[in-house]
Amino acid sequence: MKTLITAALGAALALSATTAFAQQKQSTLDAVKQKGFLQCGSNPGLAGFGLPDAQGNWTGLDVDLCRSIAVAIFNDPTKVKFVPLSAKDRFTALQSGEVDVLIRNGTWTMSRETSLGLEFTGVNYYDGQGFMVRKSLKVASALELGGASVCVQQGTTTELNLADYFRANKLELKPVVFATSDDTFKAYDAGRCDAFTTDASGLYSERLRASKPDDHIVLPEIISKEPLGPAVRKGDDQWLDLVKWVHFAQVTAEELGVTKANVDQMRKSENPDVKRLLGTEGKFGESMGLSNDWAYNIVKHMGNYGESFERNVGAGSPLKIARGLNALWTKGGLQYAPPIR
Repeated sequence: MKTLITAALGAALALSATTAFAQQKQSTLDAVKQKGFLQCGSNPGLAGFGLPDAQGNWTGLDVDLCRSIAVAIFNDPTKVKFVPLSAKDRFTALQSGEVDVLIRNGTWTMSRETSLGLEFTGVNYYDGQGFMVRKSLKVASALELGGASVCVQQGTTTELNLADYFRANKLELKPVVFATSDDTFKAYDAGRCDAFTTDASGLYSERLRASKPDDHIVLPEIISKEPLGPAVRKGDDQWLDLVKWVHFAQVTAEELGVTKANVDQMRKSENPDVKRLLGTEGKFGESMGLSNDWAYNIVKHMGNYGESFERNVGAGSPLKIARGLNALWTKGGLQYAPPIR
């Protein structure tokens, strides 16, 4: 019965979202241009990805992507309103039109794309679920967690993955469930459970908030695929293309060696790929309702994908996460952009 109700609710939400969009007289891009800013659904509490400081200044890998979309449209990275959203409310906020795009460490799954009226535009961070424990527990592998209590956030793919992993490995599980990510980690830090599970990126981020960060370790096992990326409402192909190609432009810039520091010099390049990227050849911006120097503006303001990665979550950040799967395809990773041509 619960499954039927959930399916019916998902179908109703998808129909509502589709109907709402069909009734709109403007495309998302036109609506964004008219109001003069982008509304981006964001995670307000994940260091390295989305986090406002005491003055309300947002930073993070996802934040940079939101700002890059604003640059593509307005040539101004400040024309973004960040809307803080919980995991529970994120998809409803996008469906209802409260936000124009959701860039909030959301996992791209089949059910989300086929039953919620949403469409994912790509993967800006390849992740996977892991576990954090106290060093004092003397556990070296997740396979040693049988009978352990595990703090996990409710209503996420994380909760399902946890149950699947323990069942598949015939381990006894004692889940301790909380409504928000903040409550989940606080409970773990307070000693209410033996382990804490979320995406590996989140583990490194949350460990910085622990009362004694050095007392905790991230176990080596990655138990799931978590392709994280932006989501938009179905039915607006122009907006889907725009959000998708903003990310691809930054990946392409890294592939071609175009950086924030050298982008003006690179506009003089005779390399056809560079010329098309930076708008000195072709009219690729016009096809998306943008100026032809849209990608040049993005790199000029925000840098390429690698630059954003390094300053937010990589070697230049407190998290110091290795590029790993998020390295370029030419360097053993999965970040790969279709050609601009």
